[in-house]
Amino acid sequence: MAKRRPKGRAPRAPRQPQQRSLSKGGVQQQVMQLQEEMMRTQEALKDELVTATAGGGMVTVVCNGHQEIQSITIDPEVADPEDVEMLQDLVLAAVNEALESSRKLVSERMSALTGGLEIPGLM
Repeated sequence: MAKRRPKGRAPRAPRQPQQRSLSKGGVQQQVMQLQEEMMRTQEALKDELVTATAGGGMVTVVCNGHQEIQSITIDPEVADPEDVEMLQDLVLAAVNEALESSRKLVSERMSALTGGLEIPGLM
């Protein structure tokens, strides 16, 4: 004979399977592996280059993943001694664009390692 539930009582919720917790050593090992991978990625970023231009290609700046400017190329046509300010503005614009592109590159590479989790001070 089937057991009856007394009236007025709510049915029991099904039991949830217990989740296993990671051991302290396992978490530490994963953190160490992540740190090693991050170090390799940061080192590789030194060799990755981004290029930015301004003035329709009159000024070109190349920057690496460590935000180090590798080169600046200026088309001689834009080097007008009567309008030095324009040249300065173009160089500044290209440098800032190159640095921003480099920061985005770093963010993309690091996000790939952390699964999109933003870790303060990492990027």
